[in-house]
This record gives sequence, C-alpha cells and structure tokens, in this order.
Amino acid sequence: RRSGAGLLVTKCGLLRHRPAGAGAYWVDSQQKRYVPVKGDHVIGIVTAKAGDVFRLDVGGSEPASLSYLAFEGATKRNRPNVQVGDLIYGQFVVANKDMEPEMVCIDSSGKSSGMGIIGQDGFLFKVSLGLIRKLLAPKCEIIQELSQLYPFELVLGMNGRIWVKAKTVQQTLIIVNILEACEYMTAQQRKQALAKLSGN
Repeated sequence: RRSGAGLLVTKCGLLRHRPAGAGAYWVDSQQKRYVPVKGDHVIGIVTAKAGDVFRLDVGGSEPASLSYLAFEGATKRNRPNVQVGDLIYGQFVVANKDMEPEMVCIDSSGKSSGMGIIGQDGFLFKVSLGLIRKLLAPKCEIIQELSQLYPFELVLGMNGRIWVKAKTVQQTLIIVNILEACEYMTAQQRKQALAKLSGN
C-alpha cells in the first residue's frame, strides 16, 4: 500500500525510492531473520556435534558448521572443549545461498581475536538487526553511556544476538532492559533513564 512521501509500505517494511540518478530502491525494515554474510561476526548456539564438526544455530534458515580445528591452538590431539548448548562467537568464512554457512573462531593469522566460547553465566537475548548495526557503529553513544553506569562485558553478533554480563544479575538485567528499550527511545529519553539509574 502507498503512503505519503513516495513510500510504499510492504509486508517486510518500507520500500523507499531515490528517484535521482539511477533510481535506487531499498527496504527499511525491522528485519528479524538473519541471512549469513561472509565476514560477519555472529553468536551461534551449539546444537549438535557431528564427527569433527559442530552444528550451530545462528538464527538463519539453516545451521552453520564449525570445525574443531577452527579454534586458536586446536589440533587433532588438542581439541577445544565445546559442548551442546555452548555459545560461540565466530566469523563466517563461507556464506552463500548454495552452500552451508561455515564459521571459524580464528582470524587470518590463526589468532582467536576475541572469538571462541562465550562464558556461561551471562545473559543472551535478541534484538532487531537494525539496532545491532547501530550498536556496532564506532563510538556508539549508547554503549559509551552504559559503560559509565556499571562495568560489564558485552558481545554483539551481527545476527541480532547480544550477550551481556555485569557484576550482579540485577545489573546485567538493567543493561539488557536498556539495550532492548533503545530501539524505541529517543537519545533524550535514554539519557533521562540512565540518569535515574545512576542517581543523578
């Protein structure tokens, strides 16, 4: 259906059009289903072990595979201790529509660079892919403001998954609630909410 200002509202979002030049079209959406992209860093959940390969739910239409050798220092004799249910932060090395997505937990020089098994005692939740892109932007204001509230660990996956852990369960849940609410709050509302929490 058409709305004003040259926007076409589709089931998946707003189809926008830039008439100048070649006339580009794109869809603005609160996209929920993640499509693996080579190079993306994501959080996967181990769902099965099959021989030398782990299967991971990455929120896409099919599971991703991860070899036990795709960890820093892994060899046939020195295998990583990965269990079903573990959270893995890794990167796609294969992602196209004709092949099963494949992840690794090492960079091009064989180093983990922060990838690997994520700690068990944090909190995993999901947000829209649009919010993830905003949080991953360099010098993201939201993250900077939150870090002044409490110290915490944070892992952001391009697939919309966030893992967070603060000193206490209560602090962890406060950070989770603020990150989830950021989607719908203006910068001013967010600053007011954070000021209340910090007692200013």
